[in-house]
Amino acid sequence: MLYPRRFSHIGISVQEIEKFVKWYHDILGWYIIMSPTLVQNESDSAIGIMCQDVFGKTFENFKIAHMSTVDGIGFEVFEFPENKDLTTEFNPYKNGLFHFCIQDPNIEKLVEKIVASGGKQRMPIRSYYPEDKPFQMVYMEDPWGNVFEIYTHSYELTYSEGAY
Repeated sequence: MLYPRRFSHIGISVQEIEKFVKWYHDILGWYIIMSPTLVQNESDSAIGIMCQDVFGKTFENFKIAHMSTVDGIGFEVFEFPENKDLTTEFNPYKNGLFHFCIQDPNIEKLVEKIVASGGKQRMPIRSYYPEDKPFQMVYMEDPWGNVFEIYTHSYELTYSEGAY
């Protein structure tokens, strides 16, 4: 039977995991489920074996942290020693993750907070359907160049006809 699956989490590799986690906690209010923790390459635990399955048996170690949005969507953060230069170059035309989106009804205040803390506003705040719905959106970057979008209303309300 076909049915829509629930979104659980997304993983992202970063430099400076402690600063990254602090920024997302302080600016977006995300919960820190697990603070940055060192994972060693070992075969004595289920997590060690699982990491060998995912990253191969030659990795030395990495740091991992787990965060969560208010609605329970996970944000899994990795820092590998090999992460020398993770400059994110904006290119929506290549395959792979382009952006993620968060929701806040007070978009102007959040944009100001993000910019004041080292983030970047990529465009003016715009209304999707200015004649029909008071819904707004904007593209932003965190201080590390990761692109994300902010909606004032839910995805379903933004795109559905007659929902407002």
